[in-house]
Amino acid sequence: MTKTPINANSVPLPLAGVRVLDVSQVMAGPYCCMLLADLGADVIKVEPPGTGDQTRGAMSFKMKGSDSMGFLNMNRNKRSITLNLKTDAGKKVFFELVKTADILVENYRPGVMKKLGIDYPSLQKINPGLVYASISGFGQTGPWADRPGFDLMAQAMSGVMSVTGYPDGPPVKAGVPVADIGCALFAVYGILSAYIGKAKTGQGQFIDASLFDSALAFSIWDTAQYWGTGVEPEKLGTANHMSAPYQAMKASDGYFVMGATNQKLWKLLCEKIGRIELYEDDRFKTNPLRLANRVELASELEKTFVTKTSEEWVDLLLAEGIPAGPINTYPQAFNSEHGRHRKMRMEIDHPIEGTVPNIGFAVKMMGTPQQIRKHPPLLGEHNAELLKELGIAGEELKALEEGGAFRS
Repeated sequence: MTKTPINANSVPLPLAGVRVLDVSQVMAGPYCCMLLADLGADVIKVEPPGTGDQTRGAMSFKMKGSDSMGFLNMNRNKRSITLNLKTDAGKKVFFELVKTADILVENYRPGVMKKLGIDYPSLQKINPGLVYASISGFGQTGPWADRPGFDLMAQAMSGVMSVTGYPDGPPVKAGVPVADIGCALFAVYGILSAYIGKAKTGQGQFIDASLFDSALAFSIWDTAQYWGTGVEPEKLGTANHMSAPYQAMKASDGYFVMGATNQKLWKLLCEKIGRIELYEDDRFKTNPLRLANRVELASELEKTFVTKTSEEWVDLLLAEGIPAGPINTYPQAFNSEHGRHRKMRMEIDHPIEGTVPNIGFAVKMMGTPQQIRKHPPLLGEHNAELLKELGIAGEELKALEEGGAFRS
């Protein structure tokens, strides 16, 4: 566990000076914007007055304050302003922010931003260099575009759930929100590419990112099999379509994972576990044959694997250069010697919670390491600060307040 203080160091970050408007809620949009913030961008989270990002009140347990742990894990390094974008007064402030922004990220249902008058064509007139990213369930076009989009629906409708779980089991989604997080990552890729392009041309552009497209983009091995054979991919549990054995195996005290992904490793495995006859078995002589007979193969191997504990097998196989590993829980992964070395849990100072744990930076940048510069913001914490930066004060501010800019 790493205690990461605010302003841990003063190394200039790659996106320092870049302003991002985070007009998004829940996961894909906020996660995307947090990654940009970690790299130095000034991310301003534009939230509805009163409730804010709906994730603030999510989850079944409470913290000291009103913000959920889920919100605290996806919104570090941001500032928060509350604006009622349904009012002319709220939009007036928003337009002033847009004039100062390089990037905008939103994840409302297609059509909502247009109804509010803050869609890309409208804002492009104010700021031609704006990079505007829309994140949605199914994209801005197509027959499914108007559907509400959540990770579960994207996993189901993209085909991901059709290959998740065991052949005789019920439908199962991936245990982590692969469509949400995948879309956030693809959106960052598009945003940074567009921003680099803007540096050359001065023109921004519109980015259409969807959970459905992102989930499908992860299906490389499955679609390769389907397009190559015409056979629909099936559920394989922990196994895969490319090589065998490569899956979870049962030991005397539970399961571990291992893989002998080429002929050299397969022979070595058979030798080291004392089952050289499997190497000579006609059913298992080549990888295609092992794939065709993977159930029988696993059964044969487990006859030997159940004679030792999972830890013993992992140690034995790794000592011989055969890929293997334990099946960790999250606490075991974070608290492992390697997880601690990679600083995958860090503690962030917070004005209400004292400190809050956050997942560490997934990519390590040696020259310009990411920094924790700001705690996850309280709702509307930076209203006064941002209004001052925009030069909004006095009678103008009073008129905006009376116009409902900052209240629901």
